[in-house]
Amino acid sequence: MGVSGDDAGVRADRGRREAMCPHRLVLEHVTSRWGVLVLDALLDRPYRFSELRREIGRLGTVSEKMLAQTLRTLERDGFVHRDAKPVIPPRVDYSITPLGREAAEQVRALARWTDERMDDVQRARAAYDARLTPTER
Repeated sequence: MGVSGDDAGVRADRGRREAMCPHRLVLEHVTSRWGVLVLDALLDRPYRFSELRREIGRLGTVSEKMLAQTLRTLERDGFVHRDAKPVIPPRVDYSITPLGREAAEQVRALARWTDERMDDVQRARAAYDARLTPTER
């Protein structure tokens, strides 16, 4: 089976972006909306796909396609391990790698800090908004 032109173009674009700034891309993967939630969940225990979707779905609706894409990206970066068992029905488990654990602990610490400092952020926003003129709003 050949690679479609669209698939090849997507891969070529990804390769160009990675070559330009690989550090930023990894940071984007780890701090993306679903990347944060996946890493945080897997920090506690391994999950099957449907379990993981339910777990992170408590905080926002994630489509199967988006979750699969996020898991593939995190697997490619070395943060997630995918274990496909050759049974019927198929069983796939996702767990965190040692590298992923390091990243997840940092993300969890940032989330904890955000939670602790949210009142300060809201006060800063209110003060900023109060200084705006009607035309700036």
